[in-house]
Amino acid sequence: MRTTPPNTPATRRRWTRTASAAVATAALVFAGLGTAAAQASATTEATTAAKTTSSKVTWSATPCATPKKKGELACNSLRVTGGLTAFQKREATEDGVTPKAADASTPSGYGPSDLQSAYGLTSAASSKGSGETIAIVDAYDDPNAEADLAKYRSYYGLTSCTTANGCFKKVSQTGSTTSLPTADSGWAEEISLDLDMASATCPNCSITLVEATSASMANLGTAVNEAVKLGAKFVSNSYGGSESSTDTSYDSSYFNHPGVAITVSAGDSAYGAEYPAASKYVTSVGGTKLSTSSTTRGWTESVWKTSTTEGTGSGCSKYDAKPSWQTDTGCTKRMISDVSAVADPATGVSVYDSYGVTAGWYTFGGTSASSPIIAAVYALAGTPSSSSYPAQFPYKAAGTSALNDVTSGNNGSCSTSYFCTAGSGYDGPTGLGTPEGTGAFTG
Repeated sequence: MRTTPPNTPATRRRWTRTASAAVATAALVFAGLGTAAAQASATTEATTAAKTTSSKVTWSATPCATPKKKGELACNSLRVTGGLTAFQKREATEDGVTPKAADASTPSGYGPSDLQSAYGLTSAASSKGSGETIAIVDAYDDPNAEADLAKYRSYYGLTSCTTANGCFKKVSQTGSTTSLPTADSGWAEEISLDLDMASATCPNCSITLVEATSASMANLGTAVNEAVKLGAKFVSNSYGGSESSTDTSYDSSYFNHPGVAITVSAGDSAYGAEYPAASKYVTSVGGTKLSTSSTTRGWTESVWKTSTTEGTGSGCSKYDAKPSWQTDTGCTKRMISDVSAVADPATGVSVYDSYGVTAGWYTFGGTSASSPIIAAVYALAGTPSSSSYPAQFPYKAAGTSALNDVTSGNNGSCSTSYFCTAGSGYDGPTGLGTPEGTGAFTG
């Protein structure tokens, strides 16, 4: 299946700019001023572009990153508010024109073809995923979820995924399609991000959105159980909060589902463990900065860190037991993370959203982006065996070419280096690394 239309808006813009430049240069040559004037113009434009592309990216946490009530968990997403993203800078370099500030009319973040390329998934995304269902678990209702998803998929040339064709389903934590939670614009942004990342990574997968009544662990956990009850073998959770001594009871109540790949964001508050990423039954997903490079892969990654209080989460759990497949020796309990994917807003992903904001395109980051990406990679790898714990799968591929080992960067200060600093092999911020194909995500 084609995942990038041959005549995308971006392609058309590049052609128009190139043609316009050629016409302008020809006119100067005809006037006897061609060579010098064209060179001077090109130099000026390049200088202007260089200055403009250095514009620092700014962003803010989405409203759901601040819990509405005491006891609720927070989403792990950040929305770009200004500056030029890595995607825009790359487009400017390819086009040879001065980049413009982002607006809602066109994407300003990485799209499906970028993510598939970065993680070696282009072939798998076009041929696999049919018959698999990814469940997205979030709190509250996004009334525009299906319509916004349609905009995203249409723009990028992905096949439609609707209620009518059986690809998309939206339910409450009890499975109702009509009695849904209260609408919330902050969680709607999170929902759009999650749905779009699942689509970008596994375009052929079906998607079930399960909306919890609130962002309490009890309600979100009930939504996880409902997702599994409805048949999803891949469940993404982009939320978290502080650890507590009750977490082990949540493990058994909500996350112990053999044969189901459950992914959870590691958090956006830099070094430190949070739950449910600390659950021994889930795949905890850290975040990276993703940039194009001249390497054979064409991409490079490092730990996402903005400041001492913002970046990917990681750390040693206070309460959850260490799963048998984790063999690091510095942490006697559960260590976060297992794997990772893009999360830095400056190298963020494109999302279409319309509820509570100006309808249009936004760039998002946070480990809310990385969790559904990894859930979708599991889906591309195929249905796990009924007795398996898919969190174990990447550990079987540790040190192989099935994972991109992230070896630079940190997310804070810690007494045990690998808890917060990337290095060869396993480390807390990026786990075993990022996907290079689907080989590390099958049992």
